[in-house]
This record gives sequence, C-alpha cells and structure tokens, in this order.
Amino acid sequence: MKSLIQLKVNGDLFEIAVASNRTLLEALRYECHLTGSKQGCDMGDCGACTVLIDGVPIQACITLAMDCVGKDIVTVEGIAKHNEPHPVQIAWNNQGASQCGYCTPGFMVVAKWLFDRNPDPTEEEIKTALSGNICRCTGYTKIICAMKEAIEIMNDKQSAMK
Repeated sequence: MKSLIQLKVNGDLFEIAVASNRTLLEALRYECHLTGSKQGCDMGDCGACTVLIDGVPIQACITLAMDCVGKDIVTVEGIAKHNEPHPVQIAWNNQGASQCGYCTPGFMVVAKWLFDRNPDPTEEEIKTALSGNICRCTGYTKIICAMKEAIEIMNDKQSAMK
C-alpha cells in the first residue's frame, strides 16, 4: 500500500505516492525525477547519495521518504542559485575533480554544508568533512584542490560585494 506524501526538495513541493519502505533516494530518483543523487552502496557507507535534510548531510539510501515529510531537502541539483553554479561546482570543473563522476554529487552536497557552516575551513577540516564520502577514482587530491579553489571563489565574491 502506498501513501500520498509531500516532500519539499530544493524549494519545490513534490506530491508523490510511496510505499512505507521507499527510501528517500528512491523517491528522489524515481518519483521526483531528480537523478543527481547516486545510488551507490545502499548501506550508507559511500556517500554518493548524500543530501541535506534541514541543513544536515544525510545518506538518502538509508533514510525513509516518509520520515522526510515537513523537512527541507537539498540535493546536488539545488545547490546552485538562480541558475548560477555554486562555487564548489565551478571549482570542481576547473580542477577536473571528477573522473567517473559517480561520487561527485555527494561530495558537492557535503562541501556546500561545510561552506555554509565554515566559509574558510582548513585543509584538515575539509578532509574531516569529506570523510564520509568515498571516491574510487581520483585519490582525493583534485577534490581537495577543488575545495580550496571554491574557498577562493567565495572569498573573491565577498570582496567584490564590499
């Protein structure tokens, strides 16, 4: 049996019918048609499915969709503002931080969360924040470089606003 629920995702309301055991990841991908969050391990270990729920990074593959009613969900599709890429998205591209790209959405969502909390993190803080995400391709060097470039982009934007 399915229940009709509303999810607020990236500022938009989605009214969807879900079974009680439907994960948030499945609901996002198959009912809301937001395919940015990736289905990796299905155990909450790899971070490819990471989304923000009420501003906190959560693995969508082990979170029930029904438990997210009334919460604010942000996926990788929602981190850009007004069709302008988030600085982490720009830096990721500039640094070539993706190889296969499967892990990228989860890393970017966590990066946004980190930058929202701390706009000028140290390299150690970056590594700690990203520790719940696994990349099997890059060796992380370009990911860390992209995070540092994103900080520079955000600082340049702040300077330009003054």
